[in-house]
Amino acid sequence: MNNAIPQQVLARQKASINTLIAAQTAMFSGFEKLVDLNMKVVRATIDEVAQKSQQAAGLTDPQEVAAFGTSLVQPGAEKALAYGKHVYDIVAGVQTELAKLAEEQIAEGQQQVAEAVEQLSKNAPAGSESAVAMLKSSLATANSAYDSLTKAAKQAAEVAESNMNAAANATFKAATDAAEAAGKATRTATRRATA
Repeated sequence: MNNAIPQQVLARQKASINTLIAAQTAMFSGFEKLVDLNMKVVRATIDEVAQKSQQAAGLTDPQEVAAFGTSLVQPGAEKALAYGKHVYDIVAGVQTELAKLAEEQIAEGQQQVAEAVEQLSKNAPAGSESAVAMLKSSLATANSAYDSLTKAAKQAAEVAESNMNAAANATFKAATDAAEAAGKATRTATRRATA
């Protein structure tokens, strides 16, 4: 038994190091994805600005200028919304990975505590059965409470994601409506100015 304890300690330390490495890998992967996304956005923005600048330089008619200005509003809102969604997806993916690692660690800890309590009950002196039973009952209650909290947290995360999607859709609709209204107002003002 003396040899088993150091082996258990070493195994737990190794598992802890592996978990730390997995967490660092998940966070670095998320960071890498954010950097890649931002590089793509910057590259696309530079290309688009160059293209739009060339188009704007060639405009001469006031109605073309008004239509061109209106055409810039809606794609910008769509792109901002898409960017926000990508960032949210990356962060949610990292959180999911970290939550999975945490759940594995907690499950392993619960298993170790259960094994320790079982070992304690086998080696407990006579007359301590009620204390051991109370300890087992407390452990079962704690595990049940953890399971309930985990389920509630997952439900809250689902609700938050649903709300985020609803807010994003509402924002996109508002941006589209604003772009259309601005386009109508610009066309009306241009017609009045030329009339």
